[in-house]
Amino acid sequence: MAVRTPMYYKYYAQTYRIDSTPGGGLAGTLLDLRTGFFVPDSSHIREVMRATTDSNIDGPLSEEKFVHETEIERNHYLSGDGPIFALYETINGIDNAAFREGRRRTQQETALVRALQKRTFKMWEDEAARIAAGEPPSFTVTSRFNAGQ
Repeated sequence: MAVRTPMYYKYYAQTYRIDSTPGGGLAGTLLDLRTGFFVPDSSHIREVMRATTDSNIDGPLSEEKFVHETEIERNHYLSGDGPIFALYETINGIDNAAFREGRRRTQQETALVRALQKRTFKMWEDEAARIAAGEPPSFTVTSRFNAGQ
């Protein structure tokens, strides 16, 4: 049976993507919460594809939900300089205002947050491509995991 890819999952606090390889196999990439980039990791493919509803694995997810979940985790675990982090500050400002006012986000606020998350996701993808092409990083990142080191 052929598997339709890409497939998207949430593996504990990290998002996970499964793609087809040219040879007909499958390859996985996992969000690295120390860097914000996706790294090759095919070791979880069987586990996520066979996950049950009571596991710490959600999915398969839609691409939109995958982007949303990825950006929630990046925003939570990472900090730094540059336009990506300015957009995260905007998202956090929207959420903080709603919290202070004791309410949920409005539909307009939610739509804005989703649009900003799509934008930051694309910015991360563009940055990964730049680095893969041999260019230096355009921003610095600090992870909650690396903060004490």
